[in-house]
Amino acid sequence: MVVDGEPESSDSMRTFGAVVQALRVHHGLSRDEFGSRVGFSKHTVASVELGRRMPDEDFVEAAEGALGNTGALRRASGFLERQPGLAAWFRRWALLERTAITLYTYECRMIPGLLQTEGYLRALSADQLPPMDDAQIEELWAARADRQRLLHERPNTAFSFILEEHLFLRRTGGAEVTRDLIDHVLTIAKLRNVEVQVMPLVKESHAGLQGPIRLAETPKHKWFGYNEGQESGQLITDPKVLSVLQARYARMRSQALTLEDSVSLLQRMRGNL
Repeated sequence: MVVDGEPESSDSMRTFGAVVQALRVHHGLSRDEFGSRVGFSKHTVASVELGRRMPDEDFVEAAEGALGNTGALRRASGFLERQPGLAAWFRRWALLERTAITLYTYECRMIPGLLQTEGYLRALSADQLPPMDDAQIEELWAARADRQRLLHERPNTAFSFILEEHLFLRRTGGAEVTRDLIDHVLTIAKLRNVEVQVMPLVKESHAGLQGPIRLAETPKHKWFGYNEGQESGQLITDPKVLSVLQARYARMRSQALTLEDSVSLLQRMRGNL
C-alpha cells in the first residue's frame, strides 16, 4: 500500500523516526537546521521522523554525523521493515531502486519484477514452494505494482533491460498470459526513459552467461549491484566487482538485438501466440 507516493508506514519506521526526532531535539536543532546539516529538505526530515519515508543509506550516515555519531541510527536502520510483500533480502535493493538515476537489469531466469504483469506473477506464484495463500499473493502483487510505478514516476531515471528471448518462448502461465506480458513490455518500451533489448536465443558470443545482473547508480553517482539466488540476495558494493559487472553489461548491450529489432521480435512472437 502507498500513501502519497510513499511506502505504507511500519512500526519500525515510526520508531526509527521517533529516535531521529528525539536526538535532533536533544541537540537543539530545528528540522530546517538539521536538514541543512544532512543535505535533505525539512520536508524529507519530517517524513522520516513521522515514519512515512524510509531513510536511505545517505540519510542514515549523514544523520549519524550530525547527531553525535554514536552508531545508534546506523544499527537501528538494519532493523527497518519496508514494504510488505518484499523478501527481507531484497528490501535494501528496493530502497536503492526508489532513488537511482540509472538502473540496469539483465535477466535470464524470469521476467524482472519491474516488467511483470499480474497474470505472469500469479503464474510464477502457482509453483512457489512452500505454497502461498491468496493473501500472500495479493500482497506480493501489491508490492510489485508499487515498484513498477518508478518507471512512470521517475522520468529522469534511465532504465535498461536486457531480456533473454527464451523468457517469452517459455510461455509461463500460457499463451494468454504471455500475450498480455509482451503487450505490457512493448508499452513500457515506448517510454523515453526505458530501453528494452532482447538477447536472441541463438547467440555465439554472450557476456552474461554467469548469471543475472542488476546495477544501480545513485544521485551521488555511486554504483551498487545486486545478485539474487534461491532464498537469498547479496548487495554488491565492491568497486572491483562492480567494474566487472558494468563491463559485462556494456558488452551485452552490443550483443543483444537493437531497440528496434527487439520490438520487432517481440511483435512477431506475440503474433505467433
